[in-house]
Amino acid sequence: MSRYIIAVRRWWVIPIALAVLVLMCGSVGTSEIPVPSLVGGMVGARLAYFTPVLIVVAVMYCLERQLREAESTAVAHVRLYDNGALILTVVLTHAAGLVVGMDVARNVTLLLAIALLTRRLANEATAAASGLLLLIFNLILGRAYQPGGHPSHVWWALPLYPAESLAAWLVAVVLFAFALKLSGAGRSN
Repeated sequence: MSRYIIAVRRWWVIPIALAVLVLMCGSVGTSEIPVPSLVGGMVGARLAYFTPVLIVVAVMYCLERQLREAESTAVAHVRLYDNGALILTVVLTHAAGLVVGMDVARNVTLLLAIALLTRRLANEATAAASGLLLLIFNLILGRAYQPGGHPSHVWWALPLYPAESLAAWLVAVVLFAFALKLSGAGRSN
C-alpha cells in the first residue's frame, strides 16, 4: 500500500507544496495588491492571502490520481490513507503557520474543507478552483467599513478574520472534520 500512496497518489507532492508556500510567503512578505470592493474603493490584499490555494491544488492533484480497479479490490481502504494524509497536511501546514502566519494555516484548513465538499459534488478541478473563488469572493464582498471609516470584514468572511479569532478557527476545524467525514462516505477513493 505504501507504493500505491507514493507512486499513484503521489502524496510526496504535499511537502514540496508546503515548502513552496513557505518560500512564497517569505518572499512576498507583507506586499499587497489592490482589489476592488463592492462597498466602494480599492482595498489592499496581502499576496500571502492567496497562497493556501497552492496546498489545495496539490491535495486535489493527489486525490485525483487513482486506479479505481485496484482500489475497489484492495484489502486496506485507500480513503483511510487519504484521510490520514489530509489530516497530516493540515498538521504540517499549522507547523508552517508558525513561520508564515497562522491565518494562512487556518485558511488552508478552511479551503481544504470547501474543496473536499465541492469534490463530493463535482470533481477535483472544480474543487481546486472553489478555494480561489472563495478567497476572491470574500475580498470583493466580505469587506465593510466601521463607523470610524476603518476597513473591516463582515461576519461571514472567515478568510479575512485575524489569525487570533477563535470563532474562525472553530468553524474551519468543524467544517474540515465534517468534510472529512462526508468525503469518505459513499465515494470510494
